[in-house]
Amino acid sequence: MAGHSKWANIKFRKERQDAKRGKIFTKLIKEITIAARIGGGDVDSNPRLRTAIQAARGANMPNKNIDNAIKKGTGEIPGVVYEEITYEGYGPGGVAVYIICTTDNKNRTVGEVRYLLNKYGGNLGESGCVSFMFERKGLIVIPKAEHEEEELMMTAIDAGADDIVAEEDMFEVYTPFDQLDVVRTNLESAGIEMESAKPTFIPQNTVPLEGKKAEQLLKLLDALEDNDDVQDVYANFEIDDAVMESLGG
Repeated sequence: MAGHSKWANIKFRKERQDAKRGKIFTKLIKEITIAARIGGGDVDSNPRLRTAIQAARGANMPNKNIDNAIKKGTGEIPGVVYEEITYEGYGPGGVAVYIICTTDNKNRTVGEVRYLLNKYGGNLGESGCVSFMFERKGLIVIPKAEHEEEELMMTAIDAGADDIVAEEDMFEVYTPFDQLDVVRTNLESAGIEMESAKPTFIPQNTVPLEGKKAEQLLKLLDALEDNDDVQDVYANFEIDDAVMESLGG
């Protein structure tokens, strides 16, 4: 699991850089729009929308953009209709890849996902072929510099979290999927500031990779993450930390 956790760390640093450049706005707007379409525009009764708005504000998105995305989702103003769809497949070495997309054109998106998987030594699979290999959880990211691990662990467990993992510059707090919003609210009430809170998928087992296959997989993950229709990508791999840092950093 070490390699997969290292990738999550590198990915989060990249997301922070993308947020500074405004590159992430397109994906955030899509998430806000579809969250509002599915659950309504009331933030108090729509946890997914509340999470999406928090992420948008963390990326310094203007309030006007956020409000417009909500209104497009609820139909108050005209806009593109997005649909959430998942794709499952395999990467180099038989690594399971689970891809969540938000798109206004399924034919375009599936074509691009299939192309990228094939380009980097993988292939698109049937629905359900790998989803059972992952457990859906909540993930809250907290800056490491501001907290002692033992104290934060106690606070997080009291707030309803399942586990806490210390990474290089952050703590990863894992929650039951359906309790993510509750745990986040409890942590906020305890005065804990967080960088993000979102659903995630945790692999139940991992496939070790090295050499060319490891490099191919990381290139595949990067290419998928850079696609505007792809919201999140999860994979069940393990790569040595030093190799991970040299390839992914």
